[in-house]
Order: sequence, then C-alpha cells, then structure tokens
Amino acid sequence: MDFVEHLKSSVDIVKTIGEYVRLKRAGAGPRYAGLCPFHTEKTPSFSVHSTHQFYKCFGCGAGGDVLKFIMEIERVTFPEALKLLAERNGIPIPKRAEYSDPASQLRGALFAMHEIAAAVFEANLKSPAGAQARAYLAQRAVSAESCAEFGLGLSDSGGQQLTRTLQQKGYTADQLEKSGLVLRRQDGSFFDRFRGRLMFPIHNESGKVIGFGGRALAAGEEPKYLNSPETEVYRKSYVLYNLHRAKEAIRRDDHAILVEGYMDVIGVYSAGIRNVVASCGTALTHTQVDAIGRHSTRVIVNLDGDAAGSGAAERSMPLILQQLQPETFYHLRVLELDGGLDPDEYVKHYGADAYRARTNAAPSFLHWLADRCRSRFDWHEVEGRLDTWKFLLPYIERIPAKLERAAVASDLASHVGVDSRVVLEQFRNLSGSRTAKTNGPKTSSVPGIERLLLNALLASREARAEVLPRLRQLAAPQNFVTRGILETLDAMSDSGGALRYGDIEARLADSDKALLSGIAFADEECKAETAWNQAKQCLQVLEGQERELRRDALRREISAAERDGDMERALRLTDELNRLPRR
Repeated sequence: MDFVEHLKSSVDIVKTIGEYVRLKRAGAGPRYAGLCPFHTEKTPSFSVHSTHQFYKCFGCGAGGDVLKFIMEIERVTFPEALKLLAERNGIPIPKRAEYSDPASQLRGALFAMHEIAAAVFEANLKSPAGAQARAYLAQRAVSAESCAEFGLGLSDSGGQQLTRTLQQKGYTADQLEKSGLVLRRQDGSFFDRFRGRLMFPIHNESGKVIGFGGRALAAGEEPKYLNSPETEVYRKSYVLYNLHRAKEAIRRDDHAILVEGYMDVIGVYSAGIRNVVASCGTALTHTQVDAIGRHSTRVIVNLDGDAAGSGAAERSMPLILQQLQPETFYHLRVLELDGGLDPDEYVKHYGADAYRARTNAAPSFLHWLADRCRSRFDWHEVEGRLDTWKFLLPYIERIPAKLERAAVASDLASHVGVDSRVVLEQFRNLSGSRTAKTNGPKTSSVPGIERLLLNALLASREARAEVLPRLRQLAAPQNFVTRGILETLDAMSDSGGALRYGDIEARLADSDKALLSGIAFADEECKAETAWNQAKQCLQVLEGQERELRRDALRREISAAERDGDMERALRLTDELNRLPRR
C-alpha cells in the first residue's frame, strides 16, 4: 500500500470533515448530513459516508475522498493536502519528490516565512524595544498569558529586521515579494512592510499563520490598522480572526459572537467567552458567513456601539440572512452595548457574566431593526408605523414555515403598533408553507433488487468474488439501470486488489456516478458481515426470475411444436422444461 492509500485508510473522513462542517447522523446508517461548504444552501444536501469514506453533495455535485475535501476546503494542492492531513493525524510523511510541486513549494515557503515572522515579532515584544507596546497592552488590560496565546508581537521600526532574517534563511527574491511581508524598492532592494506596529497574527482554520494585522503605536500614524495583502495563502474574504480557536466553542454553545476587531476578540476570549470571531479588517463576506455557518446557524452580531458600528451591523444583516438556514435564520440576534462601549471595553468594565447576560438577552435582528426604524420614521403617526412595517416585511416573508412566519409577523406588528389582524390577513393571502425539504440521494429510478445487490457488492469482497461471475451468466443484468456500475465493479474485481468507492466512482460516466452516489448514500446500510447473504438472496431471486422466463419461453415453443405436428421437438422441450428447478 503506498503512502496516499495508507493515509486515506488511516483517517476518519467523518471526523475530518466534521472539523469544518457541522454533521449530524442521517438515520441509523453510516451516512452523515450537513450544509454543503462549497455552495450556498439553506437545507442540508451534503452527505458523508463513513463506510465508503466518501462525501457527496446532492446540490452542487461536489464529491470525493478525504484528500479531495481538504484540497477544496483549504484551497491547497494535492501535496499540501497530503502533508496537512498527515501532520494533523500524526502520520509521518515520506520524503518523496512526487509529493511536491512548484506551487506547493511556494505555499510551503510562505507558511514557513509567516511562522518565522511571528517568532521574530513575539521576541521583539518581549525585548527592551517592546516597552511601549507592552505599556499599551497593559493599559488595555491584556495579560502576558493572552499575549502568548494570541501570539502578539512587535514589528521592528527600522524596516530591515525581518527582511534580513528571511534572506539569511535562504528565501528567494520571488518568495520574499510574494510573501506580503516585505516590499520591493525601485532599486530592487527589500524592506519590511510592517514597521513599529503591534502585530496580530492571523490564522487559517487549520491554525497556520497566514497574515498579520498591525496596529499603529505612534500618535497620528495612519492607517491605524495595516493588514497583510492577499497572497497565495491569505485571502481576506475567506478568513475570520480566531475561528481556529473558537470553532469548538461555537459548536458547543451553538452560536457565534461576531465582533469587529482584534482587541475585541482578545478581550472577550480572555474573559472566558470562547465562541468569538471577527472579520479581518473587511466588510463581512459570504465566504466568512459560510465559515460560521459550518459550525452553527446562530449568530450574535456585536459590533462597536458607536454609529459606525450600528451601521455596519445593519449592512451585515441581509448578507448573514442569505447564508443561514431559512428555518432558523431569524435566530440571528444583535447586541448593542450601553454607552457606545465596544465588546472589549464592556467585558473589562462590567465583567464576563454581565456580557454573557447581555448576549443571552440580545434581541432578534427583526426587533433590533424595528427599533432602528424609530429614528427614521415617526411612530407617533400611523404613516410612520406603516413605513416601518413595509421596511420589515421583506425580512419576515423569508421565514419559510407558515405558522412561524405568522407568529413572528404578529409579534412584530404588536411591537411596532400595527393592527395585527390586518397583518395576519395579509399573510393568509400569501402562498402556503414554504418549508424547505432536505436534498438527498434520489434512488426511486433504481429497482429495489438492484439497490440491494449493489450495496452488498460494494460492502463485501467475498460477495463480489462469488456473485459477479454468476451474474455474467444471466441475461437480466444487461437490462439493469445499474448495468454500467456492475460492469465496472466486475472489471475492477478481476484486476485484484482493494476496491474503494472513490476508485469506482472515478471510472464511471456522469450518469452512472449519480446513480452510484444515490444508492450508496441512501439509508439502506449493508454491513460487511451480512453482505454475502444479501447478495446471495438477490442472486437467487434473479436466477429464479431467469428460470421462470426460460420456462415461459419453453412452454411457448412446446405449443408451437405441437401445432406444427413436430412431436419429437415438443417432447425434447418438455423434458428440458421438467428438468428446470422450481426454485
């Protein structure tokens, strides 16, 4: 077994994908379901099969083994996915040329350079040169433990320290320029991008440093925050600060707290509230909301309490709503803190318990939006209340379940001061319930015996060895819906060796791939220990059907021979008919 196959057989695909997607067991079988991380969807169409070690989305068609998933979700090459998965599971990777290529080598260099930069910055913060930065952190009540946990550092003000360090490590000019850590002068020389700034390492979801945010320490220096540019390993719109630490707590608490800045995350997290993340100096994007949605569909937006923060929260609402499941999206809540305090300030002033109480009591986004309308429309006038209602109506209409939609509408109508009877009448005139259905495997086009037979053959090498040769002698499989899959199974079984779902799927035409995934991911589990009996019973049924067809054909031939007066032929056919077993 080569290393790739050894790795795939050693890694649990459900556990691996479960670190990125919130999976739930679908029925009692080996299938798990969740929201697809590769396209926007509101009801689960993404399945992971623990036995076949394969994933499949019945919405967008994405599918593959555990390495394919890592390549797609982390946006890395095959060698990088191999290395990442091996390191994460403590499996030594052999030193072989085929596990590397120029793109992987560049990305590997960029990861290593960022680790070096993080170490340099941390050392600077602890050195005498870091006194001013340490004083600022002390003023913000950031402990030494928090500094260490978040890897806070300081970039050298001279502009050459990191450049020299990376050059001494042997990195090429091309790698230096593509790292985003240094800048090139017109004469071709390099200097540090970050100079004299408090440094915040930014990690990907796997925990690797991929970029930095640098806060100015000198008064009046602009920009206040300077972030790394986009590189081969860092795409701002895909990254949420602290998600690699927060994702387990997000799942445990079943909600994420979305704040605005690095210091907000550090302050809230250090107070013991672990499910907190922030966007990295950009407006919230679809891909960032997707990243949260893989772990929980419940989000509390707690941006800064000033006017700018409230405006950012309001702009985030439609985006977040588009990404969440329609049956739960109205669980989105918005927290505005007293006195215009940001989350870090509030936690330090009032304590973690007070902050938790505020998050637990945060109003739904609809009530928050309604209250925001008070400053736009005059609720003392009927026209103002109606304008508020019209503003809220598009959000309410997105609630799919008829009963819940009506309940929310009635509650908001009372809150705004609109006659609830008129509102409910309006909703009665809307179309009926729009409750979404779960997308999943479609097997209705495949006869039951074909599904049972194929599942058994997939589950057992013994069943394939015994049953496939006998199937070749039957005429019925030539008319099977699954003929192409069975022929591929037969050919691969003859070649010997292990038979993996991914290898079978790779050899099929697109139409047969859809049939295979529909059958394999349906809730019709066939365990290896019962597969032979299941396959044998299917074979017996097929052989019995074929005998009955032959018996009917013989009867017709006997009748024809008797009509023609060919009694010798009629007797010979009758003898053959009598020799056919009944079962």
